[in-house]
Amino acid sequence: MFDIIFSIIVLLFSIAMHEAAHGFVAYKLGDPTAKYAGRLSLNPLKHMDPIGSFIFPLLTLLATGGRGPAFGWAKPVPINPYNFSDQKWGKIKVAVAGPLVNFIIALISGLMLRLIPTSSFLFPIFATISLMNLSLCVFNLLPFPPLDGGHVVLGLLPESMHSVKVFLEQYGFFILLVLMLSGANIISPLVLKIFYLVIGSGF
Repeated sequence: MFDIIFSIIVLLFSIAMHEAAHGFVAYKLGDPTAKYAGRLSLNPLKHMDPIGSFIFPLLTLLATGGRGPAFGWAKPVPINPYNFSDQKWGKIKVAVAGPLVNFIIALISGLMLRLIPTSSFLFPIFATISLMNLSLCVFNLLPFPPLDGGHVVLGLLPESMHSVKVFLEQYGFFILLVLMLSGANIISPLVLKIFYLVIGSGF
């Protein structure tokens, strides 16, 4: 139970940093919408979605006995892309910012594990932080709206593929839901491979 509670806490703060990164990049691109909405905060309560930030990750943690990886999401950060100084790549920059922050946190935490003995009480703490952030990074980069990866795909697709964009916008969430409910384990193996690569271990 302690592992599950600690994992939820780590996940909530990781989600907060993820969402704040979206808002911060949007602000730097000239859009103050997230700032006015109070979404540049690292306070998890500002970003929590009851289902995506608590219920869904709790269920994934219970199903794995607290070992994770856990997946989740937060309330979307409000942005107005028409305010962006970079109209061509602005949306993609904002979308990538969240997963990138999670990857940086995971990388730093993972590299710390190279310096900490496996017997240390700090080892499972940094391991949890690294795994949770890797999980958020990989999960949010799946190419289905409303995930960040979906927004990246929509931003990269040419106008000649407008019908594909419309299809993804309309059905992306349902495709993602079907994949997850079907038990398609497409995330955990990749997360663990990256984790072991970062910490320099194959166990």
